[in-house]
Amino acid sequence: MNIYLAAGVRIVFFGLLALPANAMSDADDACISQLRSVGGPDGASGTILSSEFSEAGTLVMLRDAGGTVWRCIAYKDGSIGELEVVEGADDGGGAMAGSGNAEPTTNTQQVRFKPGTSGTEITASLSSGSSTRYVLGAKDGQFLYVRVAPKSGSLGYLIYNPDGSALLDFMTPDKEYRGQLWQSGDHVIEVVNNGSTDASYNVIFGID
Repeated sequence: MNIYLAAGVRIVFFGLLALPANAMSDADDACISQLRSVGGPDGASGTILSSEFSEAGTLVMLRDAGGTVWRCIAYKDGSIGELEVVEGADDGGGAMAGSGNAEPTTNTQQVRFKPGTSGTEITASLSSGSSTRYVLGAKDGQFLYVRVAPKSGSLGYLIYNPDGSALLDFMTPDKEYRGQLWQSGDHVIEVVNNGSTDASYNVIFGID
């Protein structure tokens, strides 16, 4: 178990053996830094619950000082792909007391299909004003399918080509997208919560 403290001092434990701070990975450090940045007073200290490496990115689970559990995905270069609350704690006035008042954020998540499939469905939530950029690799000539299905809140989405140009301007979720691509590379589907309250949704992606 890794314990990190507000003053930038870390005490790293594994079982009963104390390990040097450099036993932590760059992904652990990146997730801690991001939580300190967005987690308010409670995010300044806490505990790393687990850290699981994979080629797709390291999954780090953290619990902040207020008891809120966070899920973080970080990459080898130290960048953050995703940071979200998976178990909120109401401590009567800390960072997670009324998580709907959190500052707007923009997260990035790499979309991968299971072997042998051509699509996937993701369930997620967004605080007011926040967005998630889903990155999906595809080739020129393939067809992209996107459907955003809100469970609550007010949402919209945009699609960008690999060169950053707009493939689809802001679209409301009552309209799904299906179209042929003309560039190869990472396409970005950005889901935006443009309402005044938190929103939850499913988003479905397909490539054929």
